[in-house]
Amino acid sequence: MYWNNRFSYPKSMRSIINGSRHYSIKEQNLPSVTSILKATESDEKKASIANWKERVGVQEANRIKKDASSRGTSMHAYLEKFLLGKLNLELIEFTEDKSKLMADEIIENGIKNKLTEIWGTEATLYYPGKYAGTCDACGVYEGQESIIDFKQSNKLKREEWIEDYYLQLGAYSLAHNVVYNSRITQGIILLCTVDNVFQDFRIEGEKLIEYQNKFLEKVNQYYNERMT
Repeated sequence: MYWNNRFSYPKSMRSIINGSRHYSIKEQNLPSVTSILKATESDEKKASIANWKERVGVQEANRIKKDASSRGTSMHAYLEKFLLGKLNLELIEFTEDKSKLMADEIIENGIKNKLTEIWGTEATLYYPGKYAGTCDACGVYEGQESIIDFKQSNKLKREEWIEDYYLQLGAYSLAHNVVYNSRITQGIILLCTVDNVFQDFRIEGEKLIEYQNKFLEKVNQYYNERMT
């Protein structure tokens, strides 16, 4: 695994505008990928989330979300330091052992000997005039130019449950290809559960293009709803 600084990723400022996260890039305030996905959720998904909150209770739902967010932030920070070669195993900054163990599973099963070339980690990507976001890693994965996202979960995932993950990969890969004229043909999800079970998912070729187009439909919906 080696670094190739072939692309220069922009610095950005994040802000909240009308309750949604935006990125300020080259004098443009662009909505984030996650904000667009949240704003264009289907009624079915909204109902499913509402039913879950009612079932477990609002207080418990908030606790679960807060714990997952904290765990995810810690896991991502550990993985970023690993990719940057900045881990000091004698002076670990990560006090939440669970997130470190989860990150280690992703490193051992999903990164080592597979991610052979790194272009960036926590890289800001944007599609001019449309959207922006931060991808966990991009580079060459098992011989293909790829976008890689790290995920954590309370339980194992089925592919039919991770539509938003694929939409994120579509958004980031499209933005990268448009701005840098790259040839990203693959999106990778590397996931670990709180029980340290590793999963990986990928979309490539025509399926990746399908999700790029699906995300653009979400972008159009997002802007159209704000014009009415």
